[in-house]
Amino acid sequence: MASLAEIRAKLKEQEANTGGNRGPQGPNPIYPFWNMQEGQSSTLRFLPDGDADNTFFWKERLMIKLPFSGVKGDTGSRPVQVQVPCMEMYGDSCSILQEVRGWFKDPSLEDMGRKYWKKRSYVFQGFVTENPLADDQAPENPIRRFIIGPQIFQIIKQALMDPDMEELPTDYTAGVDFRLNKTSKGGYADYSTSNWARRERPLSDEEMSAINTHGLFNLNDFLPKKPDETAIKVMQEMFEASVDGEVYDPDRWSNYFRPAGMSQATGDPNKAPAPAAPTATAPAEPTPAPEAAPAAPVAETAPAAPAAEAAPATGGDANDILAMIRARQGQ
Repeated sequence: MASLAEIRAKLKEQEANTGGNRGPQGPNPIYPFWNMQEGQSSTLRFLPDGDADNTFFWKERLMIKLPFSGVKGDTGSRPVQVQVPCMEMYGDSCSILQEVRGWFKDPSLEDMGRKYWKKRSYVFQGFVTENPLADDQAPENPIRRFIIGPQIFQIIKQALMDPDMEELPTDYTAGVDFRLNKTSKGGYADYSTSNWARRERPLSDEEMSAINTHGLFNLNDFLPKKPDETAIKVMQEMFEASVDGEVYDPDRWSNYFRPAGMSQATGDPNKAPAPAAPTATAPAEPTPAPEAAPAAPVAETAPAAPAAEAAPATGGDANDILAMIRARQGQ
């Protein structure tokens, strides 16, 4: 387990440098705090990562959402969305982001760029000590997982960097609970009033028994499996089809990536232009409801468009936009 000093040093290092397989499943292992009503609060107690090599008590997830106008062969289908992992999550270059970054140089493409920019979230684990969700069914193992968005993460991070916090909040005897408060702002969920407890609280005998019985999860197990060369080609193909305004084609892609709730296709995968050997990637964790935009931009949002002359009037379909992008890249 890393010390608080090591965590602070690692966070400072990351700030200076800025500029999967799924694990064991139980009934509702992910705590859906986003289902709280406005004005409700829950209390969480974060626990360390089971991976002793992880400096932090969380793991970062980077996903890219690919929207499609429908599903091929389903005339009554509605628009669908497929999440694919961003290769930067594994320390590799991401071909999709390489292309999208160039869009921010043109004000007329900025909205399109933000649509395809990586979405950041964080996987934590711990106990739910106060739960306002009456219909939430806790699993036998009370150690839950939490999918935390950037707004809440900034509150967690700022407290860790505060010199007044002398002990790790995950410490079994000197740690503190986290109070998650849900309000709303501009029509979106807002968690900006969430905060750490003022007093230390040692884990109860029941909580310690749960840790000793079930053990801590290795959070890395809950990141999407790293795509192989074939899956990377499929992601690029899906990205281009999405920008072109095409429908999702299950015969070509569902062996690799598919919308939530869609079963894998049983058709001939050789219909796909990409190589046929399937390397199914585990589906992504559920994404919480959107949070309100923070008052100040967070460090890892999409790149800001540079100040320039007024953007030309937008128009045309996705094919026009893609042609414009390709033309600029060829210049």
